[in-house]
Amino acid sequence: MVRMKTSAPGRQIAPFLMLVLAGLAAACQSTPPAAPPPSADAWATVDGREIKKDDVEKAWRRSDQGNATLSDDEAIVAKLSVLNDLIVQDILMAKARELKVEIPDTELDTAYAEARKNIPEEQFQQELTRRNLTAADMRDGLRREMLAQKVIEREVTSKINITDQDITDFYKANIGQFNRTEDSYRLAQIVVTPQRESQQVNRSGNDAGTPQEAAAKAQAMMERLKQGAQFSELAADFSEDPQSAQRGGDLGLVPVSALQKAPPPLRDAVLKANPGTVTAVTVNGVHTIVLLVAKEPAGNRDPGMPEVREGITNTLKNRKGQVLQAAYISSLRNNVVVVNLLAQRLLESQGRLPTLAPAAPGAKP
Repeated sequence: MVRMKTSAPGRQIAPFLMLVLAGLAAACQSTPPAAPPPSADAWATVDGREIKKDDVEKAWRRSDQGNATLSDDEAIVAKLSVLNDLIVQDILMAKARELKVEIPDTELDTAYAEARKNIPEEQFQQELTRRNLTAADMRDGLRREMLAQKVIEREVTSKINITDQDITDFYKANIGQFNRTEDSYRLAQIVVTPQRESQQVNRSGNDAGTPQEAAAKAQAMMERLKQGAQFSELAADFSEDPQSAQRGGDLGLVPVSALQKAPPPLRDAVLKANPGTVTAVTVNGVHTIVLLVAKEPAGNRDPGMPEVREGITNTLKNRKGQVLQAAYISSLRNNVVVVNLLAQRLLESQGRLPTLAPAAPGAKP
């Protein structure tokens, strides 16, 4: 019988180990491939996802600011604000995909029909042409806003818990609101002024600085409300009233005697409105979008009344919601990489841009 000659185990395995170790060493020394540079028309990236110039321009035109008479500097400031909104929206869209949150077509159809229900078809088509938009552009903008709101509702609003003690404490602290000698109106507002404030008063930092910019911003707010945006969210993000913006525009109950002292256009807008009505009023260049939440007749009320309990609960939910939503969005933003390419380009060029298109990567201003 012929015996096969075998090699020593160490001699057979050693070359194999050397090959494996060499491969591991090479792997350790290699660096991950660099992310591709953004495209020339990208104005921002969020975890590598591009927000392009056209995205901002369409959002700008959807809000109808694209037809406002603004200086180049005013337009740049306004578009930076729109870009920031789209960055936040992109972050929420990514969260929606993670949570598998969707907007059914039927739900979108209903919201879209509601947004344009008072606009004749011919006028609607003319408006699309004027803004250089399509119906698909408008639907897509509405879908994105609805998705973002669904994420906030699921992750923030639905988790707010108002206890019996919270209601009792609020009632005791505001008892004058519930024992009224005259009729009162529960109001909310969005205020836009033609001059800049000395400090940031809303969540986004958006602040009109000229009469033209203020008019465009107020009109944009009305457009977004028509498209289904929540009043309290717009007020918290864009209102320039330092007191009410922090509360989502909530003014609480305003007695009729105080309302009578308001400028006549604002007073009449409230007195002639039905609950749920939103009216835009301009007085001395200041634009006020006022929401009549409810009419409250004179009399005494206590937390045992269902309508009182519901009103307090909604007020407290709204206040907590503003705080928690701001914290939630900030938390999400901490976990992504955001690059505002347009802002970088503006800084590099000292704000001097012949066009609003960013330079190609590597280009000198």
